[in-house]
Parts: sequence; structure tokens; C-alpha cells
Amino acid sequence: MSMVGGASAVKPATREVQELCNKVREALQNQAGRTFGVYTAISFRSQMVAGTNYFVKVQVDENDEHFHLRIFVPLPSTNFQPSLAAYQPGHTAASDLEYFDAK
Repeated sequence: MSMVGGASAVKPATREVQELCNKVREALQNQAGRTFGVYTAISFRSQMVAGTNYFVKVQVDENDEHFHLRIFVPLPSTNFQPSLAAYQPGHTAASDLEYFDAK
């Protein structure tokens, strides 16, 4: 478990993290201007704020192209859905998954 404000250690992606990624797939494809034949969450870290930020490494092609996603999950009491806060293209499987700011 991570402390409020601090990002957790990187962990293997879970089914729940893949489901979060699936919820923002259309937004990512629209922003990136392309579609992804492969879209697999590989690893993640989380940060508790007024909700939770998830930083997720996602494989987006058959080769070694990965995007890093920042997904914001608001508190349940808000009734808002998870949203894509930012993304970083151009990563590989070897890229470290680090904190990055929302746009």
C-alpha cells in the first residue's frame, strides 16, 4: 500500500488494471491519432490523492512499443468515471515506469 501522495512500487498489472486501461482506450486512441491492435497492461504503480492516479505501462503493438498512461480514478462518492489524465508514447518494455504530470 502506498502512502497518501507517494507513488507505490511498480507491480505486475492485474485484471483490474487492465479493465481500467480498457475504459480509457478510446480516449487514448483519439488523442494519439491511431488504433492499437495490441493493448496489454504490463505493470503499474499507484498514487493516492483525492482519488487514485494509476501509472500503467501498456504494450501497444506486436514489437516493443509501449505507452505509459496516467489514469485518474476519482473517489467513488463523486460518481465520476476513470479518465485518461496524460500519456507518454515512445517507451519500450525496458523503460522505467515513473511518475509524470498530467497535461
